[in-house]
This record gives sequence, C-alpha cells and structure tokens, in this order.
Amino acid sequence: MLVTAKRDPPAGSETMSNNKSEFVQTLVERGFLHQCTDLEALDKRAAESVITSYVGYDATADSLHIGNLVSIMMLNWLQQTGHRPIVLMGGGTTKIGDPSGKDETRQLLTDDRINANISSIRETFTSLLSFGDGETDAMMVNNADWLDELAYIPLLREIGRHFTINRMLTFDSVKLRLEREQPLTFLEFNYMILQAYDFMELAKRHDCVLQMGGSDQWGNIINGIELGRRAAERELFGLTTPLITTASGAKMGKTAAGAVWLRPERYSPYDYWQFWRNTEDADVGRFLKLFTILPMDEIARLEALEGSEINDAKKILATAATALLHGEDAGRESAETAEKTFVSGVTADGLPTTDVPRAELEGGIAVFALLTRVGLTGSNGEARRLIKGGGARVNDVAVSQETAEINADAINDDGVIKLSAGKKRHALIRPA
Repeated sequence: MLVTAKRDPPAGSETMSNNKSEFVQTLVERGFLHQCTDLEALDKRAAESVITSYVGYDATADSLHIGNLVSIMMLNWLQQTGHRPIVLMGGGTTKIGDPSGKDETRQLLTDDRINANISSIRETFTSLLSFGDGETDAMMVNNADWLDELAYIPLLREIGRHFTINRMLTFDSVKLRLEREQPLTFLEFNYMILQAYDFMELAKRHDCVLQMGGSDQWGNIINGIELGRRAAERELFGLTTPLITTASGAKMGKTAAGAVWLRPERYSPYDYWQFWRNTEDADVGRFLKLFTILPMDEIARLEALEGSEINDAKKILATAATALLHGEDAGRESAETAEKTFVSGVTADGLPTTDVPRAELEGGIAVFALLTRVGLTGSNGEARRLIKGGGARVNDVAVSQETAEINADAINDDGVIKLSAGKKRHALIRPA
C-alpha cells in the first residue's frame, strides 16, 4: 500500500500539545514540518527510543548554500533532542545528478572533484553537529561506499522489480522535464532508484528509520520507504520541510550577487550577517524559529516588536544565525563591523575585501565594473542601474555618473577603497 502524507497542524493548534517527543514538538512549533508519512507513529517512536535520521546532500560544489540550511537545522534539532543524525554525502549519486527542480542535465564531475567537495562541505557540518562514536553523535557517510559496488544485473533483478515506469513518470522531477520538452537522460532517470536504495542501505547498516528533506524530495523519499518495506521488511518514515520563500514571494537565498554559500571562503561572515539583517519585517519571527536556536519565549518577544524596533530583532537574528554557522566571534565581529560601517567615513575591519593590482587601479577602472567585481552587484547592467538610481558610493561619496572611473587617488587613509551599494552593503578594494 502506498504511503500517504499527513500534514502537521497549524502552529498554535491544540494538537501541538499532544506531541509526545521533544523532537516532533520542536519541528512543529518552529515551522519545519510540511509532510510526514505517519507523524503519530514517528512521534511515538521518538518518544520511546533514540531514532536515527538522515538527510542526503550531493557534492556538486565545494560548499552547500542557504537553501540547504533548513534540513541542516533539522539535523541539529534532531541531535539536540536526543537522537542521532546521519549526514549522507552523495559521492555516488553526484555522479548521476538529481533531476529534481532542474531543467537541464547537470555537468558530470570527476571522482577527485567530488571527493574534494565532500571534504570541504564536511567543515560546515562540524560547526552545526557534534560528531563522534556516542549513541547520539552525528556521523557522515558516503553513498559511494555501496553504490560504487553495485552490479548492474543484480540491481535490476533485486531492486528494479520494485519500481514501475508508470509510477516513476508521475513524479514532479520527471514530469516537469517532459512537460517542458527538456531532455531527461536515462542516467538521471535512475537517480530516484539509487536514492531509494540509500535509505534501505542506511536502515540495514545503521538502523536509520527516518529520511528528511525538502518538499521537492517527497517522491524520492516515498520510493525509499516503499523499497525498505518490500525488500527489507522495514518500517521507515519520511518527513519534508516546506519550500521557504520570503514574505514577498522570492525564493529564499537568492541575492543580486548570487547564491548565499555556507562556506566563509565563498561568502564572508560579514556578508552572511548582512543577508540576515536585510530580512523583510514580516519574515523576522519565522526566520528566528528556523535559522537560530534562540528559545521560543525570546523569539515571541522579538516577534512582537513593532516600528523601528523590528531592526533590533533583525540584528539579533543576523548575529545569532552568523554565530551558529561561523562561531560566536564571527557573529559578534560582524555585528560590530556593521555598526561601524554605518557611520559615514568609517572603514571597519572585517568587510569583504578584494585585492586589485595597483597598476590596474592607477590606470583607472569603471565604478560599475568594480561593483560587480567585488560582488555588490550581479552584473554590470545592474551596477549601472544602481549608479543611475543614486545607490552607489565610493568612500561614502555618491557616484553620479554611470561611466565614472576611480583610480589609485581614491585609496583612503586606511589604504583601501570603500565601495557601497545602498546603505547596508559594503566592500573594500585593497591595492595589491
């Protein structure tokens, strides 16, 4: 029988108080829960014993991004409430590529590139999870350990017979490609089978009973549950989070300069702090629940702030989120840097800095080109529009002409050039 979804009750409903486990209670009250295959049974299991749950991440880049943060926070809360998280790295599935939400086939990566990406990504998790050999310590595993060993014919005979093409064609990851007349390779078509195999393998190896992920993974998760029931006679559970959008309807984590990466080498702690500081007023309470570990009573107090006081809540959100990912020092320093930077004429340490050869500066560089180069704008066209609208500044002085250039004469007493996009985003140019 096909597993059906059960949605969580709205926050604040009486049903919330009926949750037996701290884990499920936390997910409900903080807004993580979208669908669950059997919430009541999962809640009972989590209340009675330590459960093991996993989230899978493909290693398509050397850093995860803010779109992954919701599932990471679920693993964090899983551990905080006394259970064991598994971070599954897709060393095997990355070689195929998840078609979910994609219009095009992913670029195939080499084994060396995938392994380097996994090593880099692991550093992110060490700040958010506690790894070790204890009952509730997190572990990171690589699905290449078993997927690379699979023999094709046995896989078809033992696993393939549990999947029907009819049903596979109904999943959004497949349907969207076909409806848009975009190619879906046979390689990608196999992705959902291998993800299902992962769940069954983790159940056998580590007694993992729960897979969590974004709502776009619902079909893949259900496949794993069904495979575990049919091929391994295991009772497994699936849980998804809602698609996180801003109050204005924009996709979470999309900025003019591109993705909000979780590795500091990709996206500085200061930029990360600024991202959260720029949260829309209507999103402050929701993001405090999802992306910080602040107590619910403190979040309720911050949610109630109105008028200009909401800015104080945004600063607390930014500092708490930055501290969680990058450490307490980074959170505090980013907040201090922002405070100094908002004072005209002050160049604060800690701002994102780009080295530019002095010879290049002496020859003169267009301001719009530099704005894009340092990541304050996503394109030269956007930079020109920013200048035209009066939003670009050099050393706190507004730039009035789209074609304006700056040279080495702009280097200030601190030995840098300060660029600003609006009032809240800043970067430094340092002559090299």
